[in-house]
Amino acid sequence: MRNVVYAINMSIDGYCDHTHFGPDEELMEYFTNLIKQADIDIYGRKTYELMVPFWPDFAKAKTGSKVDIDFAEALTAIEKVVFTKTLARVEANSRIVRGDLEGEIRRLKQRPGKDISVGGVNLASQLMQLGLIDEFYFVVHPVIAGKGTRLFEGANLAEKFNLKLVESKVFKSGAIGLHYAKK
Repeated sequence: MRNVVYAINMSIDGYCDHTHFGPDEELMEYFTNLIKQADIDIYGRKTYELMVPFWPDFAKAKTGSKVDIDFAEALTAIEKVVFTKTLARVEANSRIVRGDLEGEIRRLKQRPGKDISVGGVNLASQLMQLGLIDEFYFVVHPVIAGKGTRLFEGANLAEKFNLKLVESKVFKSGAIGLHYAKK
């Protein structure tokens, strides 16, 4: 069975607004390697519109740093499943799912292949509530943002969610990567 893997950047005070911090080259390589371990990327509408067409266009243009191009190419190569009620269409290598989040994720987990990557905050909160995330990669930046969207804000868990630390990594920027798995 495939794992659903959630990876996100966040501030020390738990905010996930990407405008408060950005990954350097070392962190871009870290996220590129995570993307390469997956062959499906799951998005909600907001995160999809943030990532696509920006990264696919970046991959086509091949301008910018090598690490940015590598990330763009890795992200563009994998299938994207977009959970949305409002988008009418999506780019190539993407498909829309309009309902049954739990059923679709369970079906995807049964298919052969690599990991299933999850992006964004709202969709991840819903998947947390359903107990469908198997691994978590939190990159905590040395920033106190003080505002924005908090990680798992609004998630309503029936019981606490215990995790086991698999690995930690300190980056040159002072950011800390934390890899957890469900117990």
